[in-house]
Amino acid sequence: MTQSTATFQKHGLSSDAGLASLAAAEAEQTDPHATSAIPWQRDLLELFLRNQLKLAFALPLIAALLSIAALQWNGKGLVLCWTVGVIGANLIQLFLCKHYFKAERSTRQQHEWIGMIAASELMMGIFWVLPLFRFWPTGNGPQGPILVASIVVVTAMRFLIVNNFMPVLIAGTGVMTLGVAARCLLQFDPLYISLAAVLVTLEVLFLFIARQLQETARDMLIYRGQKDILIEELHAARDNAEDQRQKAETANKAKSAFLANMSHELRTPLNAILGFSEILYLEMFGPISNLSYKDYAGDINHSGKYLLGLINDILDISRIEAGKRDILEEPCSISEAITEALLLSESSISKKRITVTTDFSPLLPRILGDGRGIQQVAINIVSNAVKFTPKGGKIDISASRQSDGTLKLFVRDNGPGMAPDEVRHALDAFNRGRDAMHKAIEGSGLGLSIVNGIMLLHGGRVEIESMVDVGTTVSCSFPAKRVLSGPRGLLQMGMVPASETQRHLINLTA
Repeated sequence: MTQSTATFQKHGLSSDAGLASLAAAEAEQTDPHATSAIPWQRDLLELFLRNQLKLAFALPLIAALLSIAALQWNGKGLVLCWTVGVIGANLIQLFLCKHYFKAERSTRQQHEWIGMIAASELMMGIFWVLPLFRFWPTGNGPQGPILVASIVVVTAMRFLIVNNFMPVLIAGTGVMTLGVAARCLLQFDPLYISLAAVLVTLEVLFLFIARQLQETARDMLIYRGQKDILIEELHAARDNAEDQRQKAETANKAKSAFLANMSHELRTPLNAILGFSEILYLEMFGPISNLSYKDYAGDINHSGKYLLGLINDILDISRIEAGKRDILEEPCSISEAITEALLLSESSISKKRITVTTDFSPLLPRILGDGRGIQQVAINIVSNAVKFTPKGGKIDISASRQSDGTLKLFVRDNGPGMAPDEVRHALDAFNRGRDAMHKAIEGSGLGLSIVNGIMLLHGGRVEIESMVDVGTTVSCSFPAKRVLSGPRGLLQMGMVPASETQRHLINLTA
């Protein structure tokens, strides 16, 4: 059993059904009746029955030829009786073969069918042996070798047809071989005795070969069954995975749609909190005697603004995921977006004494896209770099037109960097690197995910290169079709005067 299990594991077949089949196959070696309901044995029996039906004409044809020959030295009545008997035995077996496939059978019924088919084969073998004793001529005429040769030919044919099902094979060829051997021994002739010995030896050898062929066919059927089981399991797993994926997508869309529709409900009370806390902090209705209250109002306002920014980020990513984030196409300046982003991060840059170098031309071509979205892209990647750059660190910001017509924005920092597995998930929503969590750096993990969503809406892409303890480079690439160049770009930047009609036509072709 251990060897059989190892064989299945070698081929990647380790299911319970395969092990059960192998266990039953091994049980067959000690108990031949234990396999009456084994699928592979049923398949072998069906293979024999189909072969028998396909070659149904063979044995009646040989019987007819032998009958014609036997009429030369035997009476018509004897030959006719034998012919009717052997053809009748063959028809009985053909009847069983044909009706075997018409109904399902229980284990007991399967065993009974095997017994009936083996009995029909035994009966047919007996009929084929009868000519050796009923048609055998007196003396040493040439008719004897003809009869022996005929029965040997029939035995060989049965080996070819029944070779993969041992119970039927033994029942048929066994009785025919023993009959030929007995007839030869009765001649008390050294030549016939030698022939009997050869035939018995060949029978044993052929049965051994048939046994090996049956085991090979058995293994092939078992492996085929295991393959079918694995294919069914893979199909079931695929269908289940597809079903779960659809459910997850439906749930995710419902979540995104819910959050996107909650914009008003979430922002209205928060705006009130921000407004009233700012009134208290600025003492717009008179001074506050206890300065602690003023400090608390400032803390409330600061926390409210942080919460408002978080809500805005969540709503942005939700609208992107729900497909409700539309872009309002207009000429946008990358250089202006970078400048605005640096102004917003100016206090943090000064506090951490970060050196910022910029490399982009004021005449950089404009982008046809969503102004607010492009502003978000610049703010998020710049603030991200500032957040992770250590005190006294350095940030390089550049933007340029590439040879393929695209426009790329690069932001490089010398922060802690990310490992390759973190880089792969950096654009996922709510993903925060290990360094951010260990050092408790503020953030929701939505910045780069929002950047990626906005860039995809513009047909662009985001690329991240990072090395641990070296730094990170984030690049945003806008497609060439969105870069306003040539006369169209000059008009959009206001460098060439144009009429309203010209501007309208340019916007239509943008």
